[in-house]
Amino acid sequence: MRLNYEVTGSEDAPVVLLGSSLGTAHGMWGPQVGVLAERFRVVAFDHRGHGGSDVPDGPYTIDDLGGDVVELLDELGARQASYVGISLGGTVGLWLAQNVPDRFHRFALICPPANPSANSQMWTDRAATVRAEGTQAILEATLGRWFLPEFTEVEPVRQQLLDTPDEGYAACCEALGSTDLTPALADITAPVLLITADGDASVPPETVVPLATTIPGAHLEVIENAAHLVTYSHPDIINPLLLAHLS
Repeated sequence: MRLNYEVTGSEDAPVVLLGSSLGTAHGMWGPQVGVLAERFRVVAFDHRGHGGSDVPDGPYTIDDLGGDVVELLDELGARQASYVGISLGGTVGLWLAQNVPDRFHRFALICPPANPSANSQMWTDRAATVRAEGTQAILEATLGRWFLPEFTEVEPVRQQLLDTPDEGYAACCEALGSTDLTPALADITAPVLLITADGDASVPPETVVPLATTIPGAHLEVIENAAHLVTYSHPDIINPLLLAHLS
């Protein structure tokens, strides 16, 4: 499975992987890459079915998506890394923390759905819609969840959603719809920063806040006046939090 990725920063620096949200590509990390690359070897990647990565037929599973990241680490020749993930990328991060803890130092998980299977029918329905009508059919509703109305600099991520292969998006929906990572949250040993946004309609804060009491030692930050893609809309708040946690 070939994942598309972009490396920024010194080859000798500690590795940080950036896992993006459902319906975006690694370019969504533009507000973070330059800042993080001053201290880290930053590897921003596209999940399978997204951006420039391979698009196998679905459905996918969270084991597929997490296994892809482990293979990427091996390809990079990195024994260990830290990981930052948002939305789908956050779910993948929880899987990595539970299944391959020896490969990762620290995790920053932003608006991560830990039990998306609780809304499995919604994911099934959305996958069917995108397969039938394309990502255009969900564009405006998705942007409405990603950003508050007053944030208008949305064109780059709008285009990323439109460019996401329909099968890749739908198959990742199916992966989320079959995932419940809550049973093993208490077994996570790596330091975890959890970030949620008070206006997130995609992954409501009331589903993220409890994770901080279940994951041992997790640190929680709630960003005010923000929606789901808080890394893109509020980098002035997110970037210092990431630097402090990862350093």
